[in-house]
Amino acid sequence: MSRTARFTLHPAFTVGPVDPRLFGSFVEHLGRCVHTGIHEPGHPAADEDGLRTDVLELVRELGVTVVRYPGGNFVSGYRWEDGTGPVALRPRRLDLAWRSTESNRFGISEFMTFLRKAGPGTEPMMALNLGTRGVAEALDLLEYANHPAGTELADRRITHGDKEPFGIRLWCLGNEMDGPWQTGHKTAEEYGRLAAETARAMRQFDPELELVVCGSSHRSMETFGAWEATVLAETYELVDHVSLHAYYQETDGDRDSFLASAVDMESFIEAVVATCDHVGARLKSSKRLTLSFDEWNIWYHGRPNPHPVEDWQEAPRLLEDVYTVTDAVVLGSLLIALLRHADRVAVACLAQLVNVIAPIMTEPGGPAWRQTTFFPFAQASRHGRGTVLDVRVDAPRHETRVHGEVPLLHATAVRAEDGTVTVFAVNRDRHAPLPLEVVLHGLGLTRVVEHTALADADPDARNTADAPDRVVPHPVSGAGLADGVLKATLEPLSWNVIRLA
Repeated sequence: MSRTARFTLHPAFTVGPVDPRLFGSFVEHLGRCVHTGIHEPGHPAADEDGLRTDVLELVRELGVTVVRYPGGNFVSGYRWEDGTGPVALRPRRLDLAWRSTESNRFGISEFMTFLRKAGPGTEPMMALNLGTRGVAEALDLLEYANHPAGTELADRRITHGDKEPFGIRLWCLGNEMDGPWQTGHKTAEEYGRLAAETARAMRQFDPELELVVCGSSHRSMETFGAWEATVLAETYELVDHVSLHAYYQETDGDRDSFLASAVDMESFIEAVVATCDHVGARLKSSKRLTLSFDEWNIWYHGRPNPHPVEDWQEAPRLLEDVYTVTDAVVLGSLLIALLRHADRVAVACLAQLVNVIAPIMTEPGGPAWRQTTFFPFAQASRHGRGTVLDVRVDAPRHETRVHGEVPLLHATAVRAEDGTVTVFAVNRDRHAPLPLEVVLHGLGLTRVVEHTALADADPDARNTADAPDRVVPHPVSGAGLADGVLKATLEPLSWNVIRLA
């Protein structure tokens, strides 16, 4: 068998346009994501609003387009009112989800200020508490956030210092309501009815809102598939997107299976699409639902926390995974999976943004730095806007314990409006380079602008506060374009970005 991986690109064969919100992230009141993450009054880099300007600079570099807030599991016990008004008067509350104490020094107004400073076009995605609350509280938050003036709630926002409405368009109808761990966990029938009632009422306020209904918390849930079908039977015509959540980790030293995690992600997406379309057909609906993959990342659930944590601490060090080169390559492959389904995935949120299983890390009073996973996301967000071209890979394959036989190459390509094309490619082979040939038809491409790779002789290399630039993408020589064929070599265990013009 040839060791060369191949595919063909043609402008007539496309997956679909990329919704910029595919490059979203997630800020939850969990651990140090908010407090000493994005918000740390008194820090040398803090601005007048207590926001860390060093973090804001990295968020802008990361290219985040939408941020989901305030949870996550946290939202299912959250009173949104607690995070409004004078900070000194805000109540301290117990957060049952993460067994922490929430100060509420950061709330909806501070979040919207953070988004404005994170850059133009960074959109809020607001999650509603449908665990311990319901329709009335959802409508109250909607009115407080979006009504201009002249009602008690809108005028309350104005007295709190926000004259202009927030104009939040994208709303999550709860979070992971299928999970027994969720405060206010519900059956599919119970949740479907509540989500439908909430959606119907919100559309009475504004029919143009975008609403996300909870799908399964992960693919291995016993109720997966049946949950979506039951919930969508109630909500299909009332919502726009169905949520998916997935986290991946290396287990038992099985690195080859870990490197192929995107096989599971793509199958998950396709299964939920099939369920959505089945329900739509059964209802004889012309509507086509899209997906909101609003939690995805690498998360080492089983690792012990190296930091001592007691119940009801404020902003404890939770889930502060330190990522390796291998983790970054897998994250790049997961981005490829999302792009390969851009026709149905409209929103996606890397969970989370700072400190908590995050691409950005900080120390209280100290520096902020980029984890290895920062780079694939930033490069995909920068160069992955446009139309995804249909990529059918012909590549050598190898056997994995979890996913069976998988191709060593995982790839996609995006054509920008100016005609440039970016190839994103992962070599899953841990030991050998992979020759790549791409046949280009009708694209008018004549040169390679650059080829960069994230790879290292040490696949467990990582960035830390003491060595923040230990791992960065590096230029790769040798890529060439002649007679309509791109030829390049992908380093072992690598994430690659090849730009053509």
